[in-house]
Amino acid sequence: MTGSERTKMAAGEWYSCLDPELEALRVVARDAVFEHNSLPPRQRGEIGPRLKPLLGGAGDGARIEAPFHCAYGFNIFLGDGVFLNAGCTILDTAIVRIGKRVLLGPNVQIYCAEHHKEAAGRQAGLEIAKPVEIGDSAWIGGTAIILGGVTIGKGAIVGAGAVVTRDVPANTTVVGNPARPVKRG
Repeated sequence: MTGSERTKMAAGEWYSCLDPELEALRVVARDAVFEHNSLPPRQRGEIGPRLKPLLGGAGDGARIEAPFHCAYGFNIFLGDGVFLNAGCTILDTAIVRIGKRVLLGPNVQIYCAEHHKEAAGRQAGLEIAKPVEIGDSAWIGGTAIILGGVTIGKGAIVGAGAVVTRDVPANTTVVGNPARPVKRG
């Protein structure tokens, strides 16, 4: 592994999250998120004025309700008509692509970072970042947790409170911890 910690993070290699460059980037994101969460809704609009340009991309009509939290912002790509309900957290150490017309319920969490298995590695701040992709027209129920490295297919439904540890095929409904497929009713 060579290069900066940010380069390692982007490449999906082990990196130290304690790196000063990464901390400086998180400070920028925290400031943008604070503004987004603090503005009155009519002033904030669909996405706060400092948060929107920080994002990797935001399609037409994409909306993020407050409160919201993200780690960096620049790894988040929102398709047209995406709706993130209040309380969503995206720890975007890797790319998070959310397709068109995706709905995220309240308090949905997306965690791209995986911490080191050894205590010494965790104390050194070692993480590895794994991307998340959510296909068009998927629906993620409130308080669901999506772990890094997961792809959720087009039209899939993730039930409220589910913990998604594996890929979800298109047009499939999953529920539970860990999330498992069920018949749509």
